[in-house]
Amino acid sequence: MLAVRGAGAALRRAWLHGPGPRHGSSRANGGTGAGGDAWPVRGGAALGRPQHVVDLRSDTVTQPSEAMRRAMAQAAVGDDDYGEDPTVNELQHLAAKLLGMEDALFVPTATMANLIAVMCHCQRRGAQLLLGAGAHLHVYEHGGVAQVAGVHSQALQDLPDGTLDLEQLELAVREAHGSRYHPRPELVCLENTHSSAGGRALPLAHLQQVHQLAKRYGLRVHMDGARLLNAAVAQDVEPAQITQHCDSVSLCFSKGLGAPAGAVLAGRRAFVAEAWRVRKLLGGGMRQAGVLAAAARIGLEQAEATLRRDHSNARRFARGIQELKSPLCSVSLPAVETNMVMVAVPGGWPSPAELCAYMRAVSEEELAETGHAVSVLLFPWAAHTLRAVWHRDVSARDTELALNKLGFVARKCQERLALGLGPGPPSAAGH
Repeated sequence: MLAVRGAGAALRRAWLHGPGPRHGSSRANGGTGAGGDAWPVRGGAALGRPQHVVDLRSDTVTQPSEAMRRAMAQAAVGDDDYGEDPTVNELQHLAAKLLGMEDALFVPTATMANLIAVMCHCQRRGAQLLLGAGAHLHVYEHGGVAQVAGVHSQALQDLPDGTLDLEQLELAVREAHGSRYHPRPELVCLENTHSSAGGRALPLAHLQQVHQLAKRYGLRVHMDGARLLNAAVAQDVEPAQITQHCDSVSLCFSKGLGAPAGAVLAGRRAFVAEAWRVRKLLGGGMRQAGVLAAAARIGLEQAEATLRRDHSNARRFARGIQELKSPLCSVSLPAVETNMVMVAVPGGWPSPAELCAYMRAVSEEELAETGHAVSVLLFPWAAHTLRAVWHRDVSARDTELALNKLGFVARKCQERLALGLGPGPPSAAGH
């Protein structure tokens, strides 16, 4: 069970409901089928009803809840660059307690938090950072550790569950320590949950082994914990049981926790003091940041109930795909541990991008056959994979509507293939 200790706060256990359907979204009013054929799309008015949009592209697309908006409007604020914003100070204190660290620093983004951590741990230019080849810090943060910090990254192959091969990790460290030609490794970075692995939670035993290995060679461990609380909920442990194996950790408030912005970087008190200086260098010093911290505080308080619901909905979607038994898409149910579902799309047509386009578009045939006008937004992740991510704005009903839409699209694609018609808009099958 998660618990925020201090100031009488506790993560409330209650099922949360999103803000309801978003109607008339321009993102849902168009799409292109395979082979250049246009999906027969109609606007909500032309279909006689508004479209219902289910946005599963990422957990970053959430809208601030009414409670967050009220907290932002009412937040007590001060100049955080002077350390005088009471709402930021309270959030930092609560986050440090939750994460089992001595101190924490509020920053605009988790990307900045990760960069600050690397700069604090690797103060010598040319130092080496070891991390997984699919890690967010390595792939999606524009090489900031090299561009800004002058730190060399050595990317190791991730295992399918997001862990590192410990033998390969130790070999890389030993080779560097045994040669005056290699960069000297100073830091190991882990990502938990691991986004590219489909939101997998790193096993506690693996974290302990990595930390012990790092200590043996004098290295430190930083955890990109953007979705750390998803891992804690999935493993039914306190976040501090995870972070005890790290020297520092970042936590994002604008992903699964649903806040509009913000993250924290936590560690020892001296580390956070240095992190404050680096935050200033990077332009991350903010003034009346309590308006952001107030929303983050609400997200933190409601985290356990929100994330448990997200995980449940993601598993329901994964089971539904299995029940479809469609040759066009499949999912590994054991790999669905948190709020992400990686859907395998093995065939040549439709590709993940084409399937995403069909799921986004709405046709008159769909409305006549299913009784719903639903636009589902998904992310084409790789050549044979698309990704769906659950968050606080996606309800159990939204999940069922997304499943129904996938069933409709898959059925129409199969009908067209069976008729030998080749690529084209699924709703044209049989015509």
